[in-house]
Amino acid sequence: MPTRINDTHATVLALGRLTVPELKQRYAEVFGEPTRTNHKQYLVKRIVWRMQALREGGLSDRARRRAIELADDAEIRLTAPRAPSPGPGTVITAAFDAGRPATFPKPGSVIRREYKGKAIVVRVLPRGFEYEGEVYRSLTAIAQKVTGAHWNGVSFFGLPSARGKKGSETSA
Repeated sequence: MPTRINDTHATVLALGRLTVPELKQRYAEVFGEPTRTNHKQYLVKRIVWRMQALREGGLSDRARRRAIELADDAEIRLTAPRAPSPGPGTVITAAFDAGRPATFPKPGSVIRREYKGKAIVVRVLPRGFEYEGEVYRSLTAIAQKVTGAHWNGVSFFGLPSARGKKGSETSA
């Protein structure tokens, strides 16, 4: 048994030294058909797997029959289902996960910042932020609306980032 492991390891090392075109040629030799992929590690793994399957006999007849049964029972879909096209006046809502850190203000919190003598007040919503009666997907969009320039919203409002910067005034 140890010789098979050593042989496999040696094969992996030898294939790893080949170029992608050489691997594609080797793939065609062991599979009997060309491949379109240029992913070197994938080619090495597939070639080694195929060589082991050929050497050791591959799947048993029972396993092969079971795989065919499962494939026959499965509903195979080649393309994703189409979403119904919205009619005029239809509002489409989708889940929005901001991926906020635990230190980020919770929904219902109010973020305040003074900018050029004006108080900027933003309410944190479960899916976005409310500023002056409008809902925005990000603090960056609000910062851009306020300043007219691109700002990182977390930095603009002085909130703690994933890197642990200090935050500004927030209230629940």
